[in-house]
Amino acid sequence: MKCTVCHHQLKKFYKIIDNKKYWKCNECFAIILDNKHYLNKMMEKKHYLKHQNIVTNLGYRNFLSKLSTPLIKDLKNGDEGLDFGCGHGPALADILNNNGFNVELYDPFFYPNKDILSRQYDFITCTETVEHFFDPFKEFTLLNKLLKKNGLLAIMTSFLPNEGLFENWYYRRDPTHVVFYAEKTFTFIAKKMSWIPEIKCKNVIFSIKVG
Repeated sequence: MKCTVCHHQLKKFYKIIDNKKYWKCNECFAIILDNKHYLNKMMEKKHYLKHQNIVTNLGYRNFLSKLSTPLIKDLKNGDEGLDFGCGHGPALADILNNNGFNVELYDPFFYPNKDILSRQYDFITCTETVEHFFDPFKEFTLLNKLLKKNGLLAIMTSFLPNEGLFENWYYRRDPTHVVFYAEKTFTFIAKKMSWIPEIKCKNVIFSIKVG
């Protein structure tokens, strides 16, 4: 099996937990769920609809503020963005729109307008999205294409915990989470894509496209 993040050949699986096989990449440091355990599209969407991600939910908006607050400080007036993988309750886009930024929406299940993917953006947000990528290599390549030069990619996901905590980690138990990233994984991706990465806070990383 190849690593879905960097395409490095994986020779030995990492662990079997709850009858699921996981692989660990020694090149980019990601942990990947074996693809035989991926949900089909119908089951995946059904699971997403269980999320209480309502645009007006104050708890959800506060959760997103870990990314939105530093992002707003880094953006310039007139910057246009894309909320990539916005889900069925695009609260982050609403926060950013209310702060004067025009944000387009894309989600393969809930906002599947691929015309949105034919232009470039000053910034792109991915909140609680990258862990769902079946093909991260392809998705990060697309995100790089969608970013203007000097554009900003803002990602929020739960970074891998210490080695002994993975088995009981709540994030691993979500059946739609198929890839798990260490901080070093994003450094690896940034180098490949000619991005400059910066950890803004726990589980939040911004990258600037310079190439």
